[in-house]
Amino acid sequence: MTKTLSKKPVKSGLHQSRIDLSAKSRSQLVDLLNGSLADTFDLYSQVKQAHWNVKGHQFYQLHLLFDEIASELLEQVDELAERATALAGTALGTVRMAAAASRLNEYPVDILEGMDHVAALAEAFAHYAQIVRENIEKSDELGDADTADLFTAISRNADKRLWFLEAHLQAES
Repeated sequence: MTKTLSKKPVKSGLHQSRIDLSAKSRSQLVDLLNGSLADTFDLYSQVKQAHWNVKGHQFYQLHLLFDEIASELLEQVDELAERATALAGTALGTVRMAAAASRLNEYPVDILEGMDHVAALAEAFAHYAQIVRENIEKSDELGDADTADLFTAISRNADKRLWFLEAHLQAES
């Protein structure tokens, strides 16, 4: 007999910890981290979608670029999850959890040409970077410089990758 899992959103409590942040702050921070974990895992899968399906005269260059970006995002997924657990929370990082919680728009599946993928990823990265910057502010407000620093590093990388993507588009115009 197969057990069916609940379709309700997963909410987790905190574990005991000696960390010097209040349980209320930690809970809010873990929620921020899990939200960003979902967004980052979703963005990773969108970049891989582009990587697998890109076509056109810039195929090879874009195929490699997309794979490089995806690798960076996968590292960030791990950092976000580990920070959530360091705050005595539970990382909510399965594919299903990420899909249910992501704030990013769905990636278009009807595109093949390289610059169409670049444009779609640029849109996704712009939205993602905006969310990450909001998380920096919220982490600061909650008194957690370490989580704010993690989000700052992710924001800096998102802006760099957005620049790379937009540079391809600017050359086309």
